Amino acid sequence: MPTRRILVSWIGYADFRALAATLPPDQATEVLRGLNPPTPLTGQAGPLKTLIDRERFDEVHLLTSHTGPRNRLYTEWVGGSPVLHRLTVKNPTDYVEVFRLMDDALAGIVGLPRSPDEELCLHLSPGTPTMTAVWVLLGKSKYQPATFYQTHDGKAWVTTVPFDLMVDYVPTVLRDADARLQALAADGPQDVAGFEAVAGDGPAVRLAVGRARRAARRDVSVLLLGESGTGKELFARAIHAASPRRERPFVAINCAAVSRELLESELFGHKKGAFTGADRDRDGAFTVADGGTLFLDEVGECDPAMQAKLLRILQPPADGSPCLRAFSRVGDTRPLSSDVRVVAATNRDLLGGVAAHQFREDLYYRLAVLTVKLPPLRERRGDIPAIAGRLLERLNREFARQEPGYRPKRLSASALRFATAHPWPGNVRQLQNTLTQAAVLTDGEVIEQQDIEDTVAEVPGAGAASPDLLSLPLGNGFSLTRHLEEIQRHYLRRAMAEADGVQRRAAVLLGYKNYQTLAAQLDRLNIESPNQ
Repeated sequence: MPTRRILVSWIGYADFRALAATLPPDQATEVLRGLNPPTPLTGQAGPLKTLIDRERFDEVHLLTSHTGPRNRLYTEWVGGSPVLHRLTVKNPTDYVEVFRLMDDALAGIVGLPRSPDEELCLHLSPGTPTMTAVWVLLGKSKYQPATFYQTHDGKAWVTTVPFDLMVDYVPTVLRDADARLQALAADGPQDVAGFEAVAGDGPAVRLAVGRARRAARRDVSVLLLGESGTGKELFARAIHAASPRRERPFVAINCAAVSRELLESELFGHKKGAFTGADRDRDGAFTVADGGTLFLDEVGECDPAMQAKLLRILQPPADGSPCLRAFSRVGDTRPLSSDVRVVAATNRDLLGGVAAHQFREDLYYRLAVLTVKLPPLRERRGDIPAIAGRLLERLNREFARQEPGYRPKRLSASALRFATAHPWPGNVRQLQNTLTQAAVLTDGEVIEQQDIEDTVAEVPGAGAASPDLLSLPLGNGFSLTRHLEEIQRHYLRRAMAEADGVQRRAAVLLGYKNYQTLAAQLDRLNIESPNQ
């Protein structure tokens, strides 16, 4: 019995652009709407039609996340009597979402277990890099064997992916993964030279420190990933301090804080007269950081022109040091060079930017030779007491220098429990700002829970957040009775405020049958009316 060949592929931008080149102007405009770039692909069939025209398939299944008449027009044009599968993709670079959608689609097309009389053919060329990666993962594991096709410049061919997940890789991972993770996370920050300023000792920060420590030893570019306020510059300085370059300069440039016109001068320097205001020669960061480390914060904010310049300077010579940088100052043609290790950071999804053609893929891989992901504060709640203590110690030292007779502040047990429960959407930076305000506004030596609550309410963007009351760490003084009382206090105060201090109205808001019950609770928990 002959083998039944089944092709499954996404419809990509290039496929729709190739279709648009064959249509009248009004239909072409509709097909190109929202594509990047929104121009016809003249003289080419596009990846999918190229493959279908050159190979025989018994079934063709096309996946699309697009809407409107373009899908129908494409299936009529491409040939092969395709079956269209309309999928809703919110983020085409989200591996979790894309994997689930593509797995479900394949299960519906070929089913499991696979029939021995079917050959599954997967087209890798259309779609985002995430989609291509997921095709390989599925075709090499759950749906193996699969035949992978690629197309380019009017040619189509079977491509070999030289590994087998189930035979070559998975057993090794299962055997070695625990040992590797344990080796990376063996030491806390306080035990690693250069990382002593990093507070906390939880598994997430230990793993980040382990990866950063490995990167520090080698002259490779490092990309720090994480939300705003997670301490990326702190880690960049730690990587420098733990590296052989520790005695040389560490220079930090915030790519988002400098105008596009001046960023090139900040990085490369300028010649006198190069632009208005350039009244003297000036060295840039690559020159100042010679022998040391250059930290490019918020590198994802660089515009395309600056991305091209960074790509050029990050390309090492074929026979030189991997950190040798060749460049020229603005307004000067004389070549300069320096030996600089680059550590970059971003809170953006750069791979998503690559897929959306907003960030250069080649620059991403130049920066991300090794990546270190810093966890948000809400994922390391057990570290919050240590972080808060470290921040408060620093504030006490600073205020003591500025104010004779200053009394050092400390957090009460309830304040520390509140801080541990709060989600801190602004991460360590928000925690630091909150403690600073509370220390300034508190008259006594103890910062109470209400002081922290009042300050958090004033932080921009934090009003919608609320503590995760079900995720408090147990032990270390945790008391369920106290915790439940604090929840009661919160809602009692809120009800009294919304009822303008009228107990009868507050009792109704809280679902009490009579206001006497509310009065007893207010008295037991020592809560005063907001009007008193």
